[in-house]
Amino acid sequence: MTNKVNCSPAALAESLAAIRETEPLVQHLTNEVTKNDLANITLHWGGLPVMADAPDEAPEMAELAGALLLNTGRMSETNIAALHNAGEAANKLGVPVVLDPVGVGATPTRTEVVESLLASVECTAIKGNYGEISALAGVEAEVKGVESIGEYDEIADTARALAESTDAAVIASGVTDVVASAEAAYRVESGHEMMGEVVGTGCMLGSTVASFCGGVEDPLLAALHATLAFGIVGERAAEIAHAGPASYRTNFLDSVWNFTPETARELTVEPESRIERVD
Repeated sequence: MTNKVNCSPAALAESLAAIRETEPLVQHLTNEVTKNDLANITLHWGGLPVMADAPDEAPEMAELAGALLLNTGRMSETNIAALHNAGEAANKLGVPVVLDPVGVGATPTRTEVVESLLASVECTAIKGNYGEISALAGVEAEVKGVESIGEYDEIADTARALAESTDAAVIASGVTDVVASAEAAYRVESGHEMMGEVVGTGCMLGSTVASFCGGVEDPLLAALHATLAFGIVGERAAEIAHAGPASYRTNFLDSVWNFTPETARELTVEPESRIERVD
């Protein structure tokens, strides 16, 4: 994993083009609340979504995938088995695995399941909110249901520590997103407050990271470009007339579909100006 990242309009456009050219099959194991949104956003980025989550079929599908998303929003016994089976199958073939540890720290069961996944599955990237990333890193965190609450002044150091212990790119999502490797952390200033009014945007970021990991070889670059693009799309969606969260959600998905490589090259605000390395 390199720590030299290029987030110029041309580099972001290249990542977007790579997804469209490779059309990675992104295998999702996720929750029922956001499944349709995750399928749509994957398709709009240029990937191919599949949601095979039976314990026997999940690893078979993972073997065909360009990336695998493990979202722990559903705690049924069959889903837990499928998460392990798919993750281990993906590791054997070198398929990138993205972990979205939804609600970790909220209950002992969720924490135990996520910790067991980290012990048995090698992750390319881990995406969570501030509370979830802090809980995984062993730092005091407050997670209520699946939402992060409280103050996290040291989140950049926390994300970097988790990246070091897991050898994964780590994305901590919040008002300001943080993307980290073991050696460096970056603050990403993009997004819009309306994103927090729509259920499932956090899960959609997980699908976005998986789509980018399926098309971009370097995990840190994929994580940074995915987080940056996701936030920019959230801003563009807010510029379109909307009456509230429901119409904003439609604008958001439309804005993903319209955020093409050509659009990225023509950005008037330099993407690099939105990213600050934290030393």
